[in-house]
Amino acid sequence: MKKLKLTIAVTGLNNTDNPGPGIPVIRGIRDSKEIEARIIGLAYENLEPGIYMPQMLDKTYMIPYPSSGIEAYMERIEEIHKKDPINLIIPNLDAELYTFMKAEPRLKELGIRTFVPTLEQFEERHKANLETYGKKYGIKVPKSMILTGHHDIQKIQDEFEYPVLVKGKFYDAYIAYNPEQVVNHYNKITAKWGLPIIIQEFIKGTEVNVVALGDGKGNTVAAVPMRKLFITDKGKAWSGITLADEEMIRITNHLISKTKWRGGMELEMIKTNKNEYYMIEINPRIPAWVYLAVGAGQNIPEALVKLAMGEKVKPFETYKVGKMFIRYSWDLLGNIDEFEQLSIFGEIEK
Repeated sequence: MKKLKLTIAVTGLNNTDNPGPGIPVIRGIRDSKEIEARIIGLAYENLEPGIYMPQMLDKTYMIPYPSSGIEAYMERIEEIHKKDPINLIIPNLDAELYTFMKAEPRLKELGIRTFVPTLEQFEERHKANLETYGKKYGIKVPKSMILTGHHDIQKIQDEFEYPVLVKGKFYDAYIAYNPEQVVNHYNKITAKWGLPIIIQEFIKGTEVNVVALGDGKGNTVAAVPMRKLFITDKGKAWSGITLADEEMIRITNHLISKTKWRGGMELEMIKTNKNEYYMIEINPRIPAWVYLAVGAGQNIPEALVKLAMGEKVKPFETYKVGKMFIRYSWDLLGNIDEFEQLSIFGEIEK
């Protein structure tokens, strides 16, 4: 079998207690028997642990935050591409997806491929639009409202019963049991991510998730459901197990079919004691726990790479039920020389 020889750039290297998906995506690509990849890390901070992890990256470049603007961001990508030609970029963070979607035609002209959702797909599943989304596609979602200022907080008690969830537009979600806690969470999230803030009805039940991949034509290429066994104080899964759940797969297939979703996605749901499923969030990219799906038999990063490069990909039909993952802390040792080189020159060869 002839292997695909590619240079692939990957973001989301912040492999901490709030991990980015970059390293799990790279692990999936490294595991592939069909792809021979030179992998470039695109880092926002020079202390992102993924930069220094052995056998993950061949080279790392510093890039500006998306908030610096599309032009500054693209100038840096073009500068890297001239020096180190890239075949494919896999963005892994919500906050950068808009930039990549807007820049997709420009990247294509440079010969750089991506495989991300369309702008319409990205916008309509947004947390602020979830209630409308649920009605459009016939799925249960919690009641929600948008806060655009402190003056809206007093309206919550007229619409909801406490507790409620307080969510940022990109990341972070906290439970609030009273208006004072809403104010605290509001201030914390807006300081980091800005407005709007989403208030969401709190649904009691078990949190379950699906990692999936759509081909952009309405077909589900991969879908693996799991239940979180241990959740950190940031709401991130520290341990999880794959489930045999036909209803979760049906909901996933339904959404991908109706929306013609393109790329990776994570569906976050609550399963109630009455076996009802409420969609609480749709993340428009591969989640950090994707390596569980790889271990269960569905190498989603590999399939995404092949789709991006125009290869035919046969949908996965099975996965191992009862496969577990457990995250752990590990003291990674390195040399100050690497840190200095990255800080001064903005790049490092491994």
